[in-house]
Amino acid sequence: MSTAIQNLETDHGYILSLIEVMEQITLTVDPNPEHLEMIVAVIREYADGLHHTKEENLLFPLMVKKGYSAEKGPVAVMLYEHQLGRNFVTGIAEGIIQLRDGKREAIKAVYSNMLGYADLLKNHIAKENNVLFPMADNVFTETEKESLSAAFTEVEFNQQEGKRKQDYISQIETLVAIYTA
Repeated sequence: MSTAIQNLETDHGYILSLIEVMEQITLTVDPNPEHLEMIVAVIREYADGLHHTKEENLLFPLMVKKGYSAEKGPVAVMLYEHQLGRNFVTGIAEGIIQLRDGKREAIKAVYSNMLGYADLLKNHIAKENNVLFPMADNVFTETEKESLSAAFTEVEFNQQEGKRKQDYISQIETLVAIYTA
């Protein structure tokens, strides 16, 4: 059985694969708008909607309960960076709308936001995997770890939009096959 931390780290692996796709797309002159829209949807529904939900609603509150501050320190930094990521995704989505309206110059904003998101998330994930998660793993009891893992499974099972976690993973794998093969 996978632990709660392993669950989050697995998500990170898929998110990093999506970031690699984003970086490759920024090297193209004429991106596929459907792929750009798929990336935004996967980020909003999987990276933010599923993964960040597990962190923000379950992991971080448990860390706060264990004495970590939500206003300063590692948890606060992670929450702030989640918001920064959402801002980049909004910039990508707004740029795609402009592209769809025939404004070719909007590609600069799309790519700038994609690269900003990519840089932010690579650093963010490294901090979580190498600092925050080990901290959490050290302060949680075995019962808390099991409870957190079960809660993560429940969040994944009750995913909105009628999609399962595997659906997002399949979308990421499709994009990876197109852009990083």
